[in-house]
Amino acid sequence: MNRTKGDEEEYWNSSKFKAFTFDDEDDELSQVVNSLRDFVDDDDADDDLERVSWSISWSIKETSSNSGSNHEREQLKNRNSFSSYAQLPKPASTYSLSSFFRGRTRPGSFQSLSDALSDTSAKSYAPELGRPKGEYRDYSNDWSPSDTVRRLRKGKVCSLERFRSLQDKLQLLEEAVSMHDGNVITAVLIFLKRTLSKEILFRELEVRQVALRHLIHFLKEIGDQKLLLDLFRFLDRTEELALTHYREHLNIQDPEKRKEFLKTCIGLPFSAEDSAHIQDHYTLLERQIIIEANDRHLESAGQTEIFRKHPRKASILNMPLVTTLFYSCFYHYTEAEGTFSSPVNLKKTFKIPEKQYVLTALAARAKLRAWHDVDALFTTKNWLGYTKKRAPIGFHRVVEILHKNSAPVQILQEYVNLVEDVDTKLNLATKFKCHDVVIDTCRDLKDRQQLLVYRSKVDKGSAEEEKIDAILNSSVSSCSLRLQQCQETVHRVGDVGTFADNCSPLIIVKPSG
Repeated sequence: MNRTKGDEEEYWNSSKFKAFTFDDEDDELSQVVNSLRDFVDDDDADDDLERVSWSISWSIKETSSNSGSNHEREQLKNRNSFSSYAQLPKPASTYSLSSFFRGRTRPGSFQSLSDALSDTSAKSYAPELGRPKGEYRDYSNDWSPSDTVRRLRKGKVCSLERFRSLQDKLQLLEEAVSMHDGNVITAVLIFLKRTLSKEILFRELEVRQVALRHLIHFLKEIGDQKLLLDLFRFLDRTEELALTHYREHLNIQDPEKRKEFLKTCIGLPFSAEDSAHIQDHYTLLERQIIIEANDRHLESAGQTEIFRKHPRKASILNMPLVTTLFYSCFYHYTEAEGTFSSPVNLKKTFKIPEKQYVLTALAARAKLRAWHDVDALFTTKNWLGYTKKRAPIGFHRVVEILHKNSAPVQILQEYVNLVEDVDTKLNLATKFKCHDVVIDTCRDLKDRQQLLVYRSKVDKGSAEEEKIDAILNSSVSSCSLRLQQCQETVHRVGDVGTFADNCSPLIIVKPSG
């Protein structure tokens, strides 16, 4: 098809396709940069720490990959660099806008910003704003051991991985110890524990007692029994090694397995006192297993009255000695001494003090309201056969325990009367409303004023009020009789001094009208 020169010029000038020019690229790139600028300019522009220079500086490598000739490279290098932002005092950002674009839609043009951000196959980078430049040094590798320790003490993030040699690690530990900060010392010890062998770590800590104590405490807190045992074995601390091994029984739930483990602990190098405790622990658990099996059978059979009236609420296994004694006094109080569940047998086997035994037995029997057993617990008989009540814990404590278990007033009054101290007796009797004890004590003390005060506290017309009135009236009658006897004596003797000596106490008594 032949065309004239004029037709060809008209065809190309009227075509909807335009030839590529750098002006087009510049226009599109300018729009992208301006939109990115609007996104960043929302922050405070006055903050020097958040200023970023958006001047475009294309490297030769980047430009050569996107241009096919030296002429294009020179034009792109000399392109306008947005002078309105180049005047900022801060140096140009190390982030290049070319990092936002990973490809071209057509030769000579760049991807739009939205397309670049949505492209998941390409990794995008953007400057981090609002962070002081000094913070970026937290992740650098040029901190000395002293600087690292100081930053750890301030709670800043510091990597300890750069300390690779043993000398650097030990220097780091020395700096931490010199700071006298337990948290920093522990942090460094955790790093050493992870990066050093046990032999080297134990050897170096043996001559650093402060760090060694921190490591022992840390291992106990996290429950690393295996490493703790290895450490005590290395240090030749036999007693601590034995105690640490014994502590492992807490992690054994099965009673039979725990009993067998305790049996292996008996021969360990404990002190004499601790060895006795280990032996008692093993014996107690052995007894508890026997008692638990027997009582479970009796309870399921339903033939024992005590288990029918008071079903067990929990197992006795792994309970303390005092709890086991209370259990035996509650369910097996009358059993013979030869049985494992007998309270007397437990008392003798484990050498329970008399006060502890009486206090526990009293609490158990009072809870069952077995007052006859309570009475027998404090009744003793001398070699002549006379009985007497005696309480190793003091009768004032007996009264308090009985009242706590809702003992009858008659029982309370009996034991309140056994309190030797008069003031304590009056206080207890008043507190627990033992009226007869208060009235009789005031009568024995001949304290008429106290009787009158207490008379106002009892109920009107009650038996206690009548008893107080009878005591007051009888005291008046006796005083009148004695006064008459004194007058007769004066009449016969005629000695006024003798009358004053014999009858002066009666002057304070005045019959009520």
